[in-house]
Amino acid sequence: MSAPGFPVTDGDESVRPSGLLDVLGVASVVLDAQGRVVLWSPQAEELFGYPAKEALGQYAARIMVHEQHLDLVVKLFADVMVTGQSWAGAFPVRRKDGSTRLVEFRNMRLLDDRGDVYALGLCADRSTVRQLERDVALSTRMIAQSPIGLAVLDTELRYVSVNPALERLNGVPAEDHIGRRIAEVVPNLEVEALEAAARRVLKTGRPLVDQRTVGRTPADPDEERAWSISLYRLEDAFGHVLGVAGSILDTTEEHRARVEAEAARRRLTLIADASTRIGTTLELDRTACELAEVAVPELADWAAVDLLEAVVQGRRSTLGPTEPADIRALAVRADDAPRVPAAADRPEKVARYGPHLLVTECVRTARPVMVTEVEAADLPRIARSEEAAGQLAEMGVHSYLAVPLIARGEVLGALELERTRNPVPFSEDDLLLARELAARAAVQIDNARWYQNARDTALTLQRSLLPSHPPVIGGLEVASRYQPAGATSEVGGDWFDVIPLEDGKTALVVGDVMGSGINAAATMGRLRTATNTLASLDLDPARLLEHLDRITEGLDHSIATCVYAVHDRELRQCRIANAGHLPPARLRAGHPPELLELPTGAPLGVGGVAFSTTTVDLEPGDRLVFYTDGLVETRQHPLDERLNALLALLDGPDRPLEEVCDLLLSTLHQPDNSDDVALLIARVQQPH
Repeated sequence: MSAPGFPVTDGDESVRPSGLLDVLGVASVVLDAQGRVVLWSPQAEELFGYPAKEALGQYAARIMVHEQHLDLVVKLFADVMVTGQSWAGAFPVRRKDGSTRLVEFRNMRLLDDRGDVYALGLCADRSTVRQLERDVALSTRMIAQSPIGLAVLDTELRYVSVNPALERLNGVPAEDHIGRRIAEVVPNLEVEALEAAARRVLKTGRPLVDQRTVGRTPADPDEERAWSISLYRLEDAFGHVLGVAGSILDTTEEHRARVEAEAARRRLTLIADASTRIGTTLELDRTACELAEVAVPELADWAAVDLLEAVVQGRRSTLGPTEPADIRALAVRADDAPRVPAAADRPEKVARYGPHLLVTECVRTARPVMVTEVEAADLPRIARSEEAAGQLAEMGVHSYLAVPLIARGEVLGALELERTRNPVPFSEDDLLLARELAARAAVQIDNARWYQNARDTALTLQRSLLPSHPPVIGGLEVASRYQPAGATSEVGGDWFDVIPLEDGKTALVVGDVMGSGINAAATMGRLRTATNTLASLDLDPARLLEHLDRITEGLDHSIATCVYAVHDRELRQCRIANAGHLPPARLRAGHPPELLELPTGAPLGVGGVAFSTTTVDLEPGDRLVFYTDGLVETRQHPLDERLNALLALLDGPDRPLEEVCDLLLSTLHQPDNSDDVALLIARVQQPH
């Protein structure tokens, strides 16, 4: 037989008792045919106040029913005993202590194996029954009308019950939930995570509150929705675990608002990032690369920055409806970098784009072009060639966006964006962000463009003013170099000159106009012309510098440094005068390289300062090295240290002069140096 309180089912499985009857405190009373008490339960003792020994054998009506209902109860008892029909009702009873309690009765007739008749009465306190009824009614009403989805799962995580709200949320009728697991009803949710959380709640009893999940249900299979899920363990009055109750609140609107807010935050961050990352230099190519790097991967998987070739050349460009566009690719950036060259024009390549292409339309109309969902028919309008269209298809391009680069009312080119890995197509928000990035970058690109044009103009002017001299002149073998400043700065006014004079003499000049740009280059050209004119008069070097000083004073307050030397191959001497310039280096066989000790003098343009001439001996094979300060000066090192480095490079075996020029520039000139360099080396030849 089964253990007390644990009856045996047909499957021979133990079933734990419910605590409901204990909550109600149902009392059992059995009466014989005469109405005397023959059985009296412990609950009856508590309900009526009479212990069993006092109640047994007594007429039940006298100890259980109030006097005013005695006749009615006796009649009802007789009817039950005669007809066998059950009866239910509520009567006030008088307890042993004299108090009155309203009691709910259920009466029915019993027969034993001998045919004797008995009456069974089941009794419960009416207030307790009514409270339970109210609780059940309230729970039923709340569950049925709640806008929150509610579900009860058993210990195997199978649905036991669901409310109408959950039916609507899941799009599955209630009867199709019962007995099935979550994955069988709504498979497109994060089922494994939900079931793992439910098992933890079953095991620990700690509720799970506001677990966020995202997915799709049969109610709305085409839209992703979000829910807040809370889980609680259910237990009966004895503490036995019955299962898990869950509440499911649709938070899709809140989720979308949060996603949109996060996207807006990322957009603001990207714009702020662009403000600091784009335009760090005045290099056109670098600025374009910075724009592409900001766009990938935050906004696109693939980005290209293209400029109209006419714009790069400094001309305005207008396109007619049927005109192609000559476009220079300045920068290409992709999240999948190895595949970029196959589908895009290489940077610095100029290509002709037909009028039917979307990027051509973008720069012609100065309006963005967006293809939200790219189809096969769109690719020939995105790619410049059939081959490139096929490569874009292989890459999985599914969304395309081109925005014009506009600065100061002029269309410079376009920013092209494509998505391959990111499955979300471009949206209107993406378009706004791309236009903002393009607007900010276009100003920086335009600045770099104008700077580069101005720099190229100055550099062209300066190179046109520098001499081209024969390798051998007046008994000297000569080599020279001019190295422009780094691309972040304008060109300067450094120059050199080799001037043949009468009687086999040769003038060697190196100078540096302070400042940069076209003005410095123009001043340099005027000083070089003046130097050539004065040199033809065969003036003493100091005297020549005095004339240049007065000329420089009249050139808009210009200042320049200069070393002027005249080599006389007959006397084997060189007369040198210095106007605030770094001293030349002399190399002689059998001696370490040295810096000539010359009076420094004042720069040209200061005025009123005397210059002096120093004579140095030069034998065949001796070399003089003239240079401007851009070769040796840096912000990180003392000048003496750099001059020593120059002498160290000049020490050693005799090399060809061209090789020495290259060695000095490659070793001493820093890539980020903001000054240009003029270098002149002369070697005395053996007399014929």
